[in-house]
Amino acid sequence: MEDMLLLKLGEIVLKGLNRKQFEMKLMGNVTRRLRRFGKCKCYCIQSTLYVEPQEDGFDMDGAMEAVRYIFGIASISRAIACEKDKDAMVEAAKNYLGDALSRAASFKVESRRSDKRFPMTSIEISQYVGGELSEAYPQVPVDVHNPDLTIHVEVRDLAAYVHGPAIPGAGGLPVGSNGRAISLLSGGIDSPVSTYMIAKRGISIYPVHFFSFPYTSELAKQKVLELGGLLTKYCGRMSVIVVPFTHIQEEIREKCPEEYFTLIMRRFMMRIAQQLADMHDAHALVTGENLGQVASQTMEAMAVTQAPIRLPVLQPLMGMDKEEIVTIARRIGTFETSILPYEDCCTVFTPRHPKTRPTLQEIEEAEQVLEVDALVTEAVAGIERIKVGE
Repeated sequence: MEDMLLLKLGEIVLKGLNRKQFEMKLMGNVTRRLRRFGKCKCYCIQSTLYVEPQEDGFDMDGAMEAVRYIFGIASISRAIACEKDKDAMVEAAKNYLGDALSRAASFKVESRRSDKRFPMTSIEISQYVGGELSEAYPQVPVDVHNPDLTIHVEVRDLAAYVHGPAIPGAGGLPVGSNGRAISLLSGGIDSPVSTYMIAKRGISIYPVHFFSFPYTSELAKQKVLELGGLLTKYCGRMSVIVVPFTHIQEEIREKCPEEYFTLIMRRFMMRIAQQLADMHDAHALVTGENLGQVASQTMEAMAVTQAPIRLPVLQPLMGMDKEEIVTIARRIGTFETSILPYEDCCTVFTPRHPKTRPTLQEIEEAEQVLEVDALVTEAVAGIERIKVGE
């Protein structure tokens, strides 16, 4: 008996004339993610994406696990198709869910009739299938209010489908449906979460990491690559862009007032990220900044930091407290890696008394001793691209 997956669309169903574009992007993402499990057919009808195995040995368990992390899917059901006939539905339920029904303390049947040409209403389908199953499994009582097992019957355009309870999908919009962005990925807790949250809005991510060897170690770099790999199950295939940042930080330490070290460093990060965005046709930058969390994340400091660039800076964590961020990090699986004790470039040359209420004029005056354009060009020329995950 060949089962299949029914992937119910999320907020894509709210789209208007461009809805087809979102559906096509989602189908492409699903097809690519499932390729390693075997040959399958994907198609979209009535706000549902169907995944049908096309060969023996298709790894349905692996596919089921993979689609849980694909943005754009609201719920996932493993189902069996049958003829649009009331008795065929009963037999499909017995064959496909009979073992689960035998073990259940109680059950009910919920039906949905999308094909309005089918002669029975949803209620009539539930009553008929539920009645037949009750006779076949008299030891399992019907409980329409709090059942141990709910059997779902869906009458759709091509066939009827029988399945057990659905599991939640990742929600959001398909990655790639809303453009591209550069995400600044450090080794901390916040930036992987912000990357995840922006990818959930349908944005393809180009993660960028600033590496200051020998002040930051190879272990710190590997930690960031591991974080990037963990994010690929949500974001899709990615390459981490590693930017050599040592020379810039040494120049700042040597020539600029200590209280401005972090702010000037972050202004360089923004300039470099914007150049990388131009190279990749990306239209925004993403950071894990959180208002008031550290000295460089006051409103004045962030305004100064973002002043050199023209692209919008997306900051999805801005209004969250740390516990909320940690909760998401644990849920998406990045927390344990993020707390590994390896430093990143943001902790290099940290000022003892950082400026928290800077003005743009004083920062620009402090930068005048630096060859800004040359340093940015040098850093961009030395980037390394490292594939992670899939």
